[in-house]
Amino acid sequence: MSALARYFKFIDKNVAGYDKTETPLTHELTTLGIDIHYKDDMGLVDASFLKAKNTLVVYTPAVPSIHSEYQYFLNQGFEVKKRSEVLGLITENTFCLAVAGTHGKTTTSCILAHLLKETGTPLTAFLGGISEDFDSNFLLEGTEFSVVEADEFDRSFLRLSPNVACITSMDADHLDIYGDAQELRKSFREFAQRLKPGGTLFVRNGLPLNGITYGIEDDSDYCIRNLKIEHGTYLFDLGTPETTLKGVKFNKPGRHNLLNGLVAFAMAVQTGSPPDRLARALETFKGVQRRFSYQLKSEDFIFIDDYAHHPTEIDAIYDAISEMHPAKKVLVVFQPHLYSRTRDFVDEFAKSLSKFDSVLLLEIYPAREQPIAGVTSDWLLEKISNPLKKTIQKSNLIREIKNQDPEILVTLGAGDIGLEVSKIKREFEHAG
Repeated sequence: MSALARYFKFIDKNVAGYDKTETPLTHELTTLGIDIHYKDDMGLVDASFLKAKNTLVVYTPAVPSIHSEYQYFLNQGFEVKKRSEVLGLITENTFCLAVAGTHGKTTTSCILAHLLKETGTPLTAFLGGISEDFDSNFLLEGTEFSVVEADEFDRSFLRLSPNVACITSMDADHLDIYGDAQELRKSFREFAQRLKPGGTLFVRNGLPLNGITYGIEDDSDYCIRNLKIEHGTYLFDLGTPETTLKGVKFNKPGRHNLLNGLVAFAMAVQTGSPPDRLARALETFKGVQRRFSYQLKSEDFIFIDDYAHHPTEIDAIYDAISEMHPAKKVLVVFQPHLYSRTRDFVDEFAKSLSKFDSVLLLEIYPAREQPIAGVTSDWLLEKISNPLKKTIQKSNLIREIKNQDPEILVTLGAGDIGLEVSKIKREFEHAG
């Protein structure tokens, strides 16, 4: 949503909005001259936005249907469109590259945008996170090509018609929307059929879809081979259907990130960018805020922050830490996101979190949901087999981290845990 707000401001439209929570991202929008309010109150909407004939209202499905401002605009005849509809309209006359999957969308789309920018491709990119390469979730370097995340939530991605698309994963999620994993997979198959005539689909090897495959040390069309780690950097050969590029480097930890980089490279090739130049650009990708982001890194203490909010994502973080920093004591602080997701995957969450040496659980972040009876962080805690575990309030978090004195601290979650990161970082920088 904030990337769209930046886009409309960039093309000289008047922009204002509502958000539930004040964050550094909303502060950035305010500095651009975008008026944001945090209380559901039509009295806070400037009069200039109350004329239906010249006002477009864009909403995310995360906003509840009972929201009074949303209901006002609906009932007063305003043009009201989902975020995904607007993305579809903006990108329909471009060569559109869309990244889909239950995991990895933001990192993959940020890598893709970085690769295309580095090779001089005229693109517009709408991203789901803040790219550390251009310190924004919006990039406008031209309008011939576009990069977008194809969000499966609420079937939003079925509003897009890309020229090139990828599907990174189809793990069960958003069961409050889909009901079961089979219905979710059906939606991804429908998305694959949304490609424009002559379009190209990339799929991670092993997914039950037809497309150009990508993988690591397997028989994929685009494949990473001879993988090594040198000084915290991946070094490998990158095989394509036409050639093999040797000695490629990539600096983001985790094989899940390596796969994200690989498919971003493969998609970028479809724009006509030179493969050797794209491979060099892979090495310079800095990362995405809250995606395996090193906050502090020294011999004695490492602090990593990540957006992971699904068991598969937590497993990927654990594997990446184990690969890059073996045999170190790891404390994980996790904030569950949504009551429904916690209920639907409680056993999987418990299994994933039990791998860490110590676990601290914050209260469930509700986002758009009302509480569900019996679904609490204490309930999840009971199922975690690790004996070093407890629920904790944010106010006690730094004190408890200090008491445990971990070698590696990792904070995980898609809620407001991200607002605690700078506080923790300041405390441990000072302690160091």
